[in-house]
Amino acid sequence: PAHTGSKAALHYHLDVPAGEAVEVRLRLSPQKQRRPFQKFAEMFSRRIAEADEFYEDLQRGMVDADARNVQRQAFAGMLWSKQFYYFDVTQWLEGDPAQPNPPPERWQGRNREWLHLNNADIISMPDKWEYPWYAAWDLAFHCLPLAVVDGAFAKEQLVLLTREWYMHPNGQLPAYEWSFSDVNPPVHAWAAWRVYKIDARMNGKADIAFLERVFHKLLLNFTWWVNRKDAGGNNIFQGGFLGLDNIGVFDRSAELPTGGHLEQADGTSWMAMYCLNMMRIAIELALEKPIYQDMATKFFEHFLYIAAAMTNIGGNEVNLWDDEDKFYYDVLNTPQGHLIPLKIRSLIGLIPLFAVEILEPETLDKLPEFKARLEWFLNYRPDLTELISRWNEPGAGERRLLSLLRGHRMK
Repeated sequence: PAHTGSKAALHYHLDVPAGEAVEVRLRLSPQKQRRPFQKFAEMFSRRIAEADEFYEDLQRGMVDADARNVQRQAFAGMLWSKQFYYFDVTQWLEGDPAQPNPPPERWQGRNREWLHLNNADIISMPDKWEYPWYAAWDLAFHCLPLAVVDGAFAKEQLVLLTREWYMHPNGQLPAYEWSFSDVNPPVHAWAAWRVYKIDARMNGKADIAFLERVFHKLLLNFTWWVNRKDAGGNNIFQGGFLGLDNIGVFDRSAELPTGGHLEQADGTSWMAMYCLNMMRIAIELALEKPIYQDMATKFFEHFLYIAAAMTNIGGNEVNLWDDEDKFYYDVLNTPQGHLIPLKIRSLIGLIPLFAVEILEPETLDKLPEFKARLEWFLNYRPDLTELISRWNEPGAGERRLLSLLRGHRMK
């Protein structure tokens, strides 16, 4: 009533007869309009026609009308879940001006390490009604369908999470507002590569500048993972909610009740996948700028070392792969130094399947330095190369397969 403030609510009393519908027309404007709804129906019809035209072109290869409708509704849901998100952590810790100070305990609570974080952007939310906050790894998945309908926005979202007012100075990506320090699967590089390919297919031109930009920031994130989540420096990764199981034996974001830590089959596999994703991006960049062959080599080598670590934890001959059960399990590393496999059948044991990449022979021929390094490992470190499928054996069309699972384990 006082025409002040930033929020308002509208309350309608409507009687809806059985089997009928009632329409509410609303227009928001900073000025009073003489005839605010004069062209209301015309404008809606025009927007609907434009949307129909857009999707007609987008779905021209889809014959089934029902499939087109389902896909369009799915895209609409993704686009509808964009939301302006504002969160200044320093202001939240200090409290609002002209208001009582928050309790001092807040400075010792969650997100106290994220003083740099100052978000004021339009972001794709998991659900802006029920989950009106971004989650970094959810966002990575959102960007794939978004790339089909709005490639620029999808690329912008992936870059946004790596900007200085989001990414921690140490390289960690913010998880979600409940605890930005939580750890989720490192899927950002995978999403960046997939969005790059989808965008190129939709627009007929590859955005190499986007790929190079996000790659450099992901180098910081990869380094954070290696420095912070590889407790023993042996390429076995621990810590965080890294599985696709929402319910587990342990809260893997917290300290174990037994002490010690988990050598995580899925955490380590996610990092193997991260290596291959970064290697693939570096290869793509190297085709334009050969200097990136060094980075492709670095990630290939790191992938080999992770594969080796999974078969021999800490040099103790303990393997995350159980040869009897033909499955991957976590291993509990107790305070006494005992290594105990946790034989629990769950999605944890399937994550190693995600670490897979294909190398085309014509690509290798264009990258002589990278190819020479691969051949060096084949000749001088067969103990490592034998761990990652039969990558030196050509497949369909001379393709080479890089995978944590050797052929017999895949079967």
